[in-house]
Amino acid sequence: MNPSDPRRRPFTRSEARTLGIDPRLLRGPRFRRVFRGVFLDRSVVETATVRIEAGLKAAGAEAWVSHLSAAVLYGLPVPATPDVHLSVGPGRTRRRAPGLCVHESVRSHTTVVDGIRVSTPCWMFLELAEVVGLVDLVVVGDRMVRLGMVSALQLIETAATYSGKSVRRARRAAALVRERVDSPMETRTRLLLVLGGLLEPEVNTEVCDSDGHVLARFDLWYDDAGLAVEYDGRHHADGPQRLADLRRREWMDERGLRLLVITAEDIYQHPERTLARVAQALRSQGVTLRGPHRGWRDHFPA
Repeated sequence: MNPSDPRRRPFTRSEARTLGIDPRLLRGPRFRRVFRGVFLDRSVVETATVRIEAGLKAAGAEAWVSHLSAAVLYGLPVPATPDVHLSVGPGRTRRRAPGLCVHESVRSHTTVVDGIRVSTPCWMFLELAEVVGLVDLVVVGDRMVRLGMVSALQLIETAATYSGKSVRRARRAAALVRERVDSPMETRTRLLLVLGGLLEPEVNTEVCDSDGHVLARFDLWYDDAGLAVEYDGRHHADGPQRLADLRRREWMDERGLRLLVITAEDIYQHPERTLARVAQALRSQGVTLRGPHRGWRDHFPA
């Protein structure tokens, strides 16, 4: 079957005849039901996008893609879920089915992505505040800004107009979004430090000489302390990068600068120990710290 054949997309029972499919065959092994009344040829891989399209068929023409499913269409890093999230306007029918989450939206801020109606990036960010935690929300915001989808200021301004049930989380997350963040784990590392009561480091800072030549670049940088905090995603293991890291380390040692390397295990399994390491490094570099803040525990359960 040709990949562009419409029979390789989700279809309803009523669309089966138009596609030349005998409805009686829908009960057989050739097709599978994705949602009530929506089917897919078994030879077609049910990707996240295909499942979202099926959800739209099940929910009806008035629905659009929102929340986590909108983030998936935008290619943003969100927690995995088998559910399809859609929205409809006030008073519209919210069709319910297993695996289908249909929300009622007081406003319709939508655009079209690859022919699919979807919440705009800024509005999707606010919707996500209803279904994900603060850290995951900032991860999305950082990525959106890095991709040029929105600016940090746009997120703050849009959140200021929001009055939904998760308004406080949306506004707090928008205020924590930063530019130039390269990865979700960089975001998580920075937020652990900030929510743990430490000073906020600069993000992806370049240290240059008097002629403007870049001498070093750091994921997270405490300029007053001369301390760099880096997330190690194992991409530093290749030859050229490893050599560059060694030379940078020598350059730092010559100037009395310090480098702490953080791994996924440090963030997910030992957040308290990681905070203590960074705090101690800051103190050793002459920084006076406030007392410990335990608000991070709600966001980084070990």
